[in-house]
Amino acid sequence: MNEITYSRTGDYNLPDLVLPEQEDGFVGKYGLLREAYLKTHRRVVYTNLLTSGKLHEHLAETDAEANDRLEMFMKQLAETQGVTESLKSTNQMAWVGAMNNIHQQAEEIIFKELIYT
Repeated sequence: MNEITYSRTGDYNLPDLVLPEQEDGFVGKYGLLREAYLKTHRRVVYTNLLTSGKLHEHLAETDAEANDRLEMFMKQLAETQGVTESLKSTNQMAWVGAMNNIHQQAEEIIFKELIYT
């Protein structure tokens, strides 16, 4: 068990608190959105993850899972809506519009199920 040390500040003894080491790594768009959501709407969860040293790990896992789901949902939605490579070669603007629509639909699903819960 670690012993708590104190520093004297004015008339008070304050504990010397140090956050656990957290690994440095890449946290992308969805991890940053999750962090902002936790800071704003789930303050206790955010503080618990931060003080336990698991915040970065949680954000990295969320980002990786969101990217995997985005790829999977986009493939499924493209197949369902009939957006194929042949459409891309015959009518590029229609293909781009359809893929942008599919990307937005997939992101909405990810936001609802993973980021903002």
